[in-house]
Amino acid sequence: MALIVPYAVSAQNGTVVDYESPKTYTIKKIKVEGTNYLSADRVIGLTGLQEGDKLEIPSQQLSGIVNRLWLQRKFSDVGFYVDSISPKGDSCILILKVQERPRVSRWLFKGVRKSEQDDLNERLKLRRGGELSDYVEKSSIDIIKNYYKEKGFHKVDAYLTQEPDSTVKNAVKATFHVTKGEKVKIEQINFHGVEENVKVKKLAKAMKKTRDRRLSNFFNSKKFIAKEYENDKDALLEVFNEAGYRDAKVVSDSISYTPDGRIVLDINIDQGKRYYFRDITWTGNSVYTAEQLNSVLMIKEGDIYDVVTMEKRLNGDPKQQHRDIRKMYTDNGYLFFNIVPVELNIDGDSIDVEMRIMEGKPATFNNVIINGNTITSERVARRALYTRPGYLYSQTDFERSMRELGSIGHFDPERFQSSEGYSVMPNINNNTVDIAYNVLEKPNSQLELSGGWGGNTFVGTLGVSFNNFSLRRAFEKGAWRPVPLGDGQTLSIRFQTNGTYYTALSASFIEPWLTGKKPTSLSTSVYYTRQTNSYYYYLTNDEYMEVYGVAASIGTRLKWPDDYFVLYNEVSWQQYKLKDWNYNFLFANGKSNNLSYKVTLNRNSTDQPIYPRSGSDMTFSVQLTPPYSAFRSADTDYKNMSDQEKYKWIEYHKWTFKSDIYTKIIGDLVLRTSANFGYLGRYNKDLGYSPFEGFQLGGDGMSGYNTYGSDIIGLRGYSNYSLTPIEGNAYAGRVYDKFTVELRHPVIMQPQSTIYAMLFLEAGNCWKDIKDFNPFEVKRSAGIGLRVMLPIVGMLGIDWGYGFDPVPNEKNKKGGSQFHFVIGQQF
Repeated sequence: MALIVPYAVSAQNGTVVDYESPKTYTIKKIKVEGTNYLSADRVIGLTGLQEGDKLEIPSQQLSGIVNRLWLQRKFSDVGFYVDSISPKGDSCILILKVQERPRVSRWLFKGVRKSEQDDLNERLKLRRGGELSDYVEKSSIDIIKNYYKEKGFHKVDAYLTQEPDSTVKNAVKATFHVTKGEKVKIEQINFHGVEENVKVKKLAKAMKKTRDRRLSNFFNSKKFIAKEYENDKDALLEVFNEAGYRDAKVVSDSISYTPDGRIVLDINIDQGKRYYFRDITWTGNSVYTAEQLNSVLMIKEGDIYDVVTMEKRLNGDPKQQHRDIRKMYTDNGYLFFNIVPVELNIDGDSIDVEMRIMEGKPATFNNVIINGNTITSERVARRALYTRPGYLYSQTDFERSMRELGSIGHFDPERFQSSEGYSVMPNINNNTVDIAYNVLEKPNSQLELSGGWGGNTFVGTLGVSFNNFSLRRAFEKGAWRPVPLGDGQTLSIRFQTNGTYYTALSASFIEPWLTGKKPTSLSTSVYYTRQTNSYYYYLTNDEYMEVYGVAASIGTRLKWPDDYFVLYNEVSWQQYKLKDWNYNFLFANGKSNNLSYKVTLNRNSTDQPIYPRSGSDMTFSVQLTPPYSAFRSADTDYKNMSDQEKYKWIEYHKWTFKSDIYTKIIGDLVLRTSANFGYLGRYNKDLGYSPFEGFQLGGDGMSGYNTYGSDIIGLRGYSNYSLTPIEGNAYAGRVYDKFTVELRHPVIMQPQSTIYAMLFLEAGNCWKDIKDFNPFEVKRSAGIGLRVMLPIVGMLGIDWGYGFDPVPNEKNKKGGSQFHFVIGQQF
């Protein structure tokens, strides 16, 4: 047997293969030796040779075959041998000896946390049984190092070791050893070459992912990520472009280290000269005149050549702070509209720009598809849409439709924050567009089985709320699993008790589309409550208060000022039955009826109900009873009138205003600002105020159990109701105000649960009479909180607040440190 090498070697039969005298042979047979995993046929296939081929030995062809086998990275050794040559010397048998690279039976990590190991496995995509080649080793180590560099560990080191696996033939256990080192953070960013008209502060702010230790970056990460740094250098140029420096460029940059290992970045910038707009002309526009387009562009001759703002006003601003040309066209059906600004002439520091418009033809909606509604009926989802087949395309209607789908409560609103929530399929040939809304059902019915502490007593609660109920399917076979669902109606039943002291039962039903054609809602509710004095030191129920009530409301969506407004009209009746009830109210015995009419104007433009990022929710309401005292004699002596007669039919007028505004700061960080006001008025000063329907301020905003007769207003940092004035032994809050500033950030945003944390500042107060009202005389607090939204139980939360001001009802002691628990409500 002869090895084919650059010198002659004797074969087994004594034949000599002479490198200096190559000879052509016919391959009679090829044998493969040394394989464990690969078949002989597969290895021969990699050579490209087969029996009967002519092959010169030795030759460049044979060397090329060997190199090709090496490039497969499957072998650690490759060699061709001549086993024998025929007696005639015209054919031979070849042996291909290979040594396969060891296979990896296990991939292991050292110096890596479990969560990091999961991330690395996802990135590396290594599998058991794969070859351990130099390429796999090098590329894997590069991936590991890049992973940690993205986390700020720029001094990371990694290497691979292997040891034979005694349980598997030709297999090894491969271990990646990782030393992360300390995180490398940015100490300072220096900008060189920056002249007038551009502030260094603005440059630092433009670098979203590359931040140093200056005070304005206190809450931002300071880690250095090379990829993000390159993107941020491009963002720097946008700042110069916005200031008119169209030729600005980063000339060079360097990285150095402080003695303690932090990074110092030096960025050298050539700012160039400043340019200004001169003539702006429009071509291709037929739908809108140049004057109309200029009124939106808002750029005139002599303005700084700000290409960033120009682009926003031409093609849209993600923050939607201004009107833009594209939105003008796309809201009018011109989906295929395009605009290109062209610099026609540069004369000194002045630039002429021509806006070249390609309007195209108006497009109409063709197919409007809803995917993923496995529970909610197609009719309920479709009635939320503003995009209908045959209608002109409108970008605003498309965006509004996604908002409405996210707001009805049956679908995951987070899905519409990305492109997976919708598909837009334009067809330029027939000027139509297909829209698909890819909804994701989320569970929103709630079962409440709980015990809680409220009002200094333990209360047990059993309640169900089906928020996608279907009365229409009540008699449908198989629909009760456990209840018929899919029509967007709400059915709620709730029972609370702690035994003899307190019992409450309530039920409500809401139909959001009463006629099925227009968004006119019908709400009905009935309730009963009974409280006794058995809580107070001795068990007896001969002192009690009972409340019966029923209410019905009609809500109508308005078209003016815009269709975010809804007008509600409600009629309600309550009866209070008191026996020796000397707690909280102005009278203790008798029956009192409350027949009222309430009108509420609400405008809700929030993008979703659970974690709004934008929009506002404002409500103004007036609740009135008939002025019964006006029908009595003018000389009626109310001082000597019994409580039963005086309050048989209570009278009042009640005014409330609530406003919540949500502003996205950056990413998912949201600022919520809120202002609330309430006033309980009287018709007759001799009769006085109503004993019911006042306000109780302070605490978590929960009563611990359902009660009627007053509005419970939370103000964190103070104990429950502690900021409410008292007359005798009764709460007498008739005017209140409350202001909240809340900074929110999500922790988890999933259909199964939504969790977000918050920082808050609050202030408010409560007064006996409107004459005492002073909006600047408020009780202040601050704190932190956490909210957890679980579909099956609703909103849960905990807050810690600190009240800074004295509390009159508690001997002027400060509110101090207070913990508040929240169930089923948002502040």
